Amino acid sequence: MENCKSCNRRCCTKINNISVKINNEYIIKNINIHIHCGHLTVIIGRNGAGKTTLLKALIGEINHEGSIEFIDEKDGKNKKIKIGYVPQKLGIERHNPTSVYDLFLSNITNKSLSIFKSKDAYNLVFEQLEKFEASELINKKLGELSGGELQRVLLAFATISNPQLLVLDEPVSGIDNKGTALFYKLIDKLKKEQDIAIILVSHDFNPILEYADNVILLDKEIVCEGTAKKVFESSQFKRYFSEYERGDKFASNI
Repeated sequence: MENCKSCNRRCCTKINNISVKINNEYIIKNINIHIHCGHLTVIIGRNGAGKTTLLKALIGEINHEGSIEFIDEKDGKNKKIKIGYVPQKLGIERHNPTSVYDLFLSNITNKSLSIFKSKDAYNLVFEQLEKFEASELINKKLGELSGGELQRVLLAFATISNPQLLVLDEPVSGIDNKGTALFYKLIDKLKKEQDIAIILVSHDFNPILEYADNVILLDKEIVCEGTAKKVFESSQFKRYFSEYERGDKFASNI
């Protein structure tokens, strides 16, 4: 198999002509994205641009036109893609008694938990959480977790099955600056060490400058695509986000 064009990776995820129509009106139309393994693609856009609709289409939550394919590095053939997903919010009640360990046990393979020795299962979960600086949370109740802690747990949960594509819907919404910085650091480590393709919806423009390999400005269709610098300097971005034309702190970092 030849390397993916414009990168040195030997596998990739291709999103081909994804469209979603409701009541004869397109919510998103003809979305084509090529996500290289080990790369982070960030989707930005105003409210109502179709960002969450696109992610729901990718994970199969809503009906859509088009296809998603994974090109395997071993033989160059299209394979059924395995997708991990981290939602913006999980809606866990404060007094939910389910522990982090319980959450993982409920989904470690689809087989009976009786195949695991309790010590082996615990070690598996502990080691997965440790990758995301969350091993100390293993016995904590989900309802007791802070926003940043919960998102790290969900990130560990979404990647335990080694997906080829990781889908993140505004994962740091409502998280403080420290938690946001740690989350992006972990995402950067994940894409480099596991060579996973990541697509992320975000309103946090400053981290995008540092971490994104590719940025897509969406407004039902792809309006602009390229590096963060290219997109943020484009006339399309300035038209959609006019507040950043006035030389504020963000614009000065571009």
